[in-house]
Amino acid sequence: MEKRQLGRSGLRVSRMALGTMTWGGDTDSEEAASQLVAFVDAGGTLVDTADIYGEGESERVLGALLGDLVPRDDIVLATKAVARRADGPFGGGASRGALLSALDGSLRRLGTDHIDLWQLHAWDTTVPVDETLATLEYAVTSGKVRYVGVSNYSGWQLATAAARSSAVAPLVSTQVEYSLLERGVDREVVPAAEHHGIGLLPWAPLGRGVLTGKYRSGTPADSRGASSVFAGYVEHHRTDRAARIVQAVATAADGLGTSPLAVALAWVRDRPGVVAPVVGARDTGQLTGSLTAEEITLPPAIRSALDDVSAIEVGYPERGL
Repeated sequence: MEKRQLGRSGLRVSRMALGTMTWGGDTDSEEAASQLVAFVDAGGTLVDTADIYGEGESERVLGALLGDLVPRDDIVLATKAVARRADGPFGGGASRGALLSALDGSLRRLGTDHIDLWQLHAWDTTVPVDETLATLEYAVTSGKVRYVGVSNYSGWQLATAAARSSAVAPLVSTQVEYSLLERGVDREVVPAAEHHGIGLLPWAPLGRGVLTGKYRSGTPADSRGASSVFAGYVEHHRTDRAARIVQAVATAADGLGTSPLAVALAWVRDRPGVVAPVVGARDTGQLTGSLTAEEITLPPAIRSALDDVSAIEVGYPERGL
C-alpha cells in the first residue's frame, strides 16, 4: 500500500486507515484479529480508535492484539480523547486534567507506552484553547505522544487551533466526515487544512455505507441500517440526492469493472489534502473489498463526473466576490 506524509510532518502512514469503532461490540476479538492481520498484510499501517468506542473496549481489543499478533512497531497507533464521559472532575472534555487522565487510560487499555497520533475528538467550548494546546505540548514532550491532531473541527476551529499550536506540538491531522455524500468540509475545513499544512483523515468515506449500493433496493438484514443502534446514522444519507450520486458511482463501477465501494473510496482517497480515509468493516471480507481500491485510479472523465454530481453549493465569502 502506498504511503503518504501526514500533513507537514515526518510521519508517513498508509493511504488507507483501519477504523475500529465497532471492535469490542459488533466486532469480536477474533474477527478484529483477522481484520488487523489482513490490513497489515496488505501494507496498511495506520490504525485508528478512540477512548469512547465501546466505552474503551475498542482500545482494549486492539491493545491485546499488538505484540504477539502484529508487532507494535509495525503500526501507527491513533486514538482520541475529549468525547469520553465518566464520573468525577476529570471525566471528559479538553481540560488539562481531563486530557491527561484520558491519555493515561488509553495507554493502559492499549498496553503501550506511547500513542503515535493523539487526536482531540471534538472542540470543547468550555475550556480555553490555550489550555488544551499546552496539554498537547506536554503530552508530546513527556514522550507519551508522538504527534497530535484533531477531529470534527469546523474551519474556524481548525484554523484557530493550528495558528496557536506550538512548534513542539503542531497539529498534523484533522479527521472529518468526507465522502461523495458529505462534502461540507470543502467549504472551509479543506482550505484551512491546506493553509496550515494539516492532513485530512476522512471518516465515513463510504457515506456511512450508502455508497456501496447495498441500500439501493432496501435495507439488508445484516447491515448497519437494520441495526437499532446505527439505523439513524445510516438514514442520514438515504436521500434523493444520495440516490443520484449512488447511481453515478454504480455506473462508473460498471464501466471500470470494479465495485461501487472501490470507486467511492478511490474518489475520496485522491481528493486534495486527503492522506488516508478511515475504513471500518463488518468483517474481513468487507475489509478486503475496501482494500481493492488500492488498485484503482479513477480516470479524469469519471472523476469529473462524480465531482459534478456530488457538488455542493458554495456561497459568499468562500466562493469570492
